[in-house]
Formats: sequence, structure tokens, C-alpha cells
Amino acid sequence: MTVAVVGIALALPAGLHLVTRNLSAVAQGWQEGTTLSLFLRRDLDDAKVRILAEGLGRRAELARVRLITPAEGLAELREYGGLAEAADLLPTNPLPAVLALEPAPAIAANPLSLDALRAALAALPEVEDARLDTAWVKRLQALLGLGARAALLLAAVLALAVLLVVGNTLRLEVARRRGEIELMALVGATHAFVRRPFLYVGAWYGLLGGIVAGAVVTLGVALIQPPAARLAALYGTELQVAGLDATALAALLVGGPLLGLLGAWLAVGRHLAACAPH
Repeated sequence: MTVAVVGIALALPAGLHLVTRNLSAVAQGWQEGTTLSLFLRRDLDDAKVRILAEGLGRRAELARVRLITPAEGLAELREYGGLAEAADLLPTNPLPAVLALEPAPAIAANPLSLDALRAALAALPEVEDARLDTAWVKRLQALLGLGARAALLLAAVLALAVLLVVGNTLRLEVARRRGEIELMALVGATHAFVRRPFLYVGAWYGLLGGIVAGAVVTLGVALIQPPAARLAALYGTELQVAGLDATALAALLVGGPLLGLLGAWLAVGRHLAACAPH
């Protein structure tokens, strides 16, 4: 029961860490797909538009530049906007040429850099308007930051729970072996000698709890992967849920025994004095 409780306590922050990590990976893919749209002045001829597109394509802040001509924009409006009949009633094409710009990954990951890039490109004389929706990026990054902070807070609270569980279990064991401990003290056993077996037990509780936590999280990832892949397929993408990496696994297998050892040290040291013969 103690090992199961320790395993569950360690699995909860590890699971939240994995959720935050996978959401960060998904968000990174969304940020890389961020597009800055430049609506050009309608009095520009095709040659000036193409010169501007070529010049922007050489900028280090931009990974890709795609020119959408007024004819292509109207065709997309007919196809995706459901406005084919309304478009047929227009005497002329009212749409301007548009440059769809894909920022470099380093720029796309920083909302402040995106805003600065949008302001710089909006100031170009050929540009009528520049549109970039960064509000969702800021909200997403704030949510991920909140999730990471919540994982740390939960890990701290549950680490304390592990200390209390192991400490209480070994406190009861010390009380059960009170007569044996008193007899050992009579023949000259030191507190360190008496404490050592309990420390080993506490470390084993932590290690086995860490193994249980890793198994629980791994099983959870295996159960979530198929529905997550089906959901991603509905949006035309692929999603591979990441499991425990080497760092997280090492944290469980090293942190668990350390917590068990500390809990045992605190609990046993406090109660050994009460078991000493008078």
C-alpha cells in the first residue's frame, strides 16, 4: 500500500509534466504555421509586387513568402468562403494582391518579435495594411507557463506527501520493533546502526514507488495515443504523444529513493530517542 501511494503521488506531477510538454510541442507546430498577411496597394503593378516579394524573401526574419494575386484570392474566396454566387455579381475584382509571409521559427515563437516585424512591414510604402493575430499565441504561452508552474507546485506538494507517507509507515515500524530496538541499545548499538535498516527500507519504498509511477505514466501514454492520433487525423495532421524522456525517468528513479530516504531519516530519528531504555 505504501509503494502504491508513493507511486501515485509521483505519477501525478510526472503526468502533468508530460501534458505540458506535449502541448508545448503542439503549440510549437502551430506557431511555426503563423502567417503575416500584407495587403498591398491596389495601384501597384505586377512588376513592383514581384520585386517586393523577392526583396522580402531575402530577409532573415522570414522563412517563406507567398504571393497571392487578386485572381487567386478571388478563387480562394469562391472555394472556401461559400461566396461563389456573390462573387459572380461583382463587376470587378475588389481584392488586392496579398503577400502571405511565414516568419522564421525564432520570430514565430516570440509574440513581441512578431509585433515588431508586423509594425516594420506595415510601414513599407507599398503596404496598405498588415494583419497578424498574435493574441492566441500570447494566450497559449500564458497557459503553458501556468501549466509548468502548476506542475512544479504539485510536485512540491506531493513530495511532501511522500515524505509523510514514508515517515508515518516507518514510525509505525519503529513502534512495532520497540522491544527489539531497546534490546539492541542495551548491548551497545548506536542510533546510526539502528537507523540504517529503516533508511534502506525508506529508499526501497521510494525506488519502487518511482518504478510504479513510471509504469502508470507509460500506460497512460499508451492508452491516450490512439484517440489522440484519431483526433489529429481529423484535422489533417499527425500527433505522437511523447512519453517519459531520460530526464523525467531519472527524476523518478533518483528522486523517489531520495524522498524515501529523507522521510525515513526524519521519522526514525525523531522516535529512536523514545525507544531508548531508561
